[in-house]
Amino acid sequence: MSANSDLTLARSVIRLERNALDKLEASLGNSLIEAVERILSTDRHVVVAGVGKSGHIGQKIAASLASTGTPAFFIHPTEASHGDLGMLIPGSVLIAISYSGESREMVDLLRYCKGNEIPVIAMTRDAGSTLGRFADILLELPVVTEACPNGLAPTSSTTMALALGDALTIVLMARRGFSREDFGFRHPGGKLGRSLQTAGNYVRERKEQMPLIAADATFDAVVYAVSEGRKGCAGVTGPDGALIGMVTDGDLRRAMMAGKTGASAGEVMTKSPRTIDPDERMQVVIKQLSENRISNAFVVGETGKPLGLVDMKDLLAEGYL
Repeated sequence: MSANSDLTLARSVIRLERNALDKLEASLGNSLIEAVERILSTDRHVVVAGVGKSGHIGQKIAASLASTGTPAFFIHPTEASHGDLGMLIPGSVLIAISYSGESREMVDLLRYCKGNEIPVIAMTRDAGSTLGRFADILLELPVVTEACPNGLAPTSSTTMALALGDALTIVLMARRGFSREDFGFRHPGGKLGRSLQTAGNYVRERKEQMPLIAADATFDAVVYAVSEGRKGCAGVTGPDGALIGMVTDGDLRRAMMAGKTGASAGEVMTKSPRTIDPDERMQVVIKQLSENRISNAFVVGETGKPLGLVDMKDLLAEGYL
């Protein structure tokens, strides 16, 4: 095949799948709302099942539900027949995915749900199929042409199932009033989760020692503290341990140029430096430091004592920026 024919085929795949999504959009109706209401009415898990490519789609749907406020997990129908049926308890809701509706591996799971009054939400194209007949709520998928040239590999059908799962997830998310903060709390390892972390939690998780010196420390001691701390600064504390100032690389250079190499930390420091409240979200901290072109700032508690240091270079290295 030539490059042009390859591109023609690739574009036809996208076109066929886009057409399938158009049909899916037009077909949505009350059954989606019924599915939403049924899921919202339970305090148990939503269990998603599927075989083959539908199983892969089901795993993604379960993960999306779980991360947006609807407790959910995926179960493989074959494993269900060998003991995993115990994962489904009364009050659970099953979402079963099979485009043909005739996956043999699904039968034991469907019979178990029917016998234990566990509602089945089905995603299939055929209401008269095995899955369609077992369904309490049918999310009927339109009959479409697979993008595979042989009409065999699940392509258009799995794209529809994925989109339908996303639609269900987002409607549930909206109905629950699931916020950006809620999302971040469930994604602490991601950039959003890190940005929603509080400054207090951020510094408490850091094990490095803060660069701190007393107000009466000598100039040499200040230079050493700034150098050893490797943050380009050192905090200056009073007799009670409260932060009263901050010495930066710039402060040291200015003192040297003015011939004040015999001055103490208290004499060369910047008084009342910008500090960070421990309850401030990291996304706000980053915004304020960036807008004011500040490289670092101390997190200070109610007593005025420093709890830790937020450094922009560290944030960059750790993926906050």
